[in-house]
Amino acid sequence: MNILFFLTPKREVAHIHDDNSLEKALCKMEQFQYSAVPMIDRKGHYVGTITEGDAMWYIRHHELWKEDLNEVPVTKVNRRMDNKAVSIDVDIEDLVAAAMMQNFIPVVDDDEIFIGIIKRKDIIEYCFRHMKK
Repeated sequence: MNILFFLTPKREVAHIHDDNSLEKALCKMEQFQYSAVPMIDRKGHYVGTITEGDAMWYIRHHELWKEDLNEVPVTKVNRRMDNKAVSIDVDIEDLVAAAMMQNFIPVVDDDEIFIGIIKRKDIIEYCFRHMKK
C-alpha cells in the first residue's frame, strides 16, 4: 500500500525551523493547539520533534520568564524523544507500529527532505475500515 494516501503535506503541517526560538515554537503549538510540532532545518531536513513537555521542563530547570523565551534557540531544549521519521516506501505494518508510539509520523523523501506527516488518527481510521470488512 502506498503510504502517501495518508500523508498530510508539509504545506499543511504546522512546523518550526531549528533556528527558531523557544517562544516561536510555543506560539506555533498554541496557535494550532498541538502538543508537539516537527522541527526542520532550512534545507528541509527533518531534525526532530519539540513537545510542550520538553519546553515545560526546559523552562522549569532554567527558571525562565516569558521575556527570556525569545533568547533560547529551540535546539537548546532537551527532547525526551523524537518522533522517528519514515521513508515514503515504508510498509503499513511499520507505520502502525510507529503510530503506537507517537501521535504523528514524519515522512521524508529519498533525500531525507521532510515532506509531511501521517497522523495516528488516519491510520486508526484505515485499520477500523478494514476490520469492518
